[in-house]
Amino acid sequence: MTEYDDAIRLETGDDPARRTGTFSEDWMIGNAVNGGFVMATGLSALGQHLATDPAEQTPHSDPVVMSAYFMTAAAPGPFTVTTDIMRCGRMLSTGQISLSQVGPGGAPVERMRAIASFGNLEHVDTLKQSTPPDLPPPEQCVSAEQAPPEFLANMRFLERLDLRLDPATAGWALGKPSMQGAIRGWLRVKDREPDTTLLMMALDALPPVAFDLGILGWTPTLEFTGHIRRRPAPGWLRVSLSSENVGGGMMEEDASIWDSTGALVAQSRQLCGVRLASGRNG
Repeated sequence: MTEYDDAIRLETGDDPARRTGTFSEDWMIGNAVNGGFVMATGLSALGQHLATDPAEQTPHSDPVVMSAYFMTAAAPGPFTVTTDIMRCGRMLSTGQISLSQVGPGGAPVERMRAIASFGNLEHVDTLKQSTPPDLPPPEQCVSAEQAPPEFLANMRFLERLDLRLDPATAGWALGKPSMQGAIRGWLRVKDREPDTTLLMMALDALPPVAFDLGILGWTPTLEFTGHIRRRPAPGWLRVSLSSENVGGGMMEEDASIWDSTGALVAQSRQLCGVRLASGRNG
């Protein structure tokens, strides 16, 4: 079992709609568990519910779309995921996910609520797809391991990944953001080939595109919608982030992922909160 598989492992009892697990500090970004990892955990719970509930078993094993809202930041420690299957159709099975943890006062605190649909992406015909960006080979890109120690100290999540950024979009790490609102790079999880559930985490795995706009503070995800388009081939994932609009304390972040064959396998848009310098937040 890989480190990722062990971290996302869930326990279940008599209730097929309830599963438990424990978030590790190893998957944290700053003071919170990475939101992409939280979403992948929730998807895993719903996928297991669909596969094991005798009343709801379907051939739908691949997440296709997920829309998630983050109420509070997930913390290291135990959590509970409850799932509710809303509809099982011929093409998609749809359910709701709620992930919660026990708060300081002992009451449950909801961290994330989402609606997701599962389908079968074993064979996908493609009529048209976006072209993957040209990137230098991974060995010519900037590894996350080259980041300053003080940066990595608050980014333990990055130690679980092999991340190589395109030098053209990594200037922010040296205090020279391009101000284009773009970050591109290669990504893979150490000792683990990608699958459709892991792709949802990968959509939220790179540093925030806000960094390339000179915004180095926390940019919490408010809402996230991700689409999984096909099962990824083994090997490196090519990831591209961009943003066109920042204002009112919010910005969007668009992500696309291509697998090692050049096929588009996932895409997303998320709405993030940002804190701008006084006079620029408008």
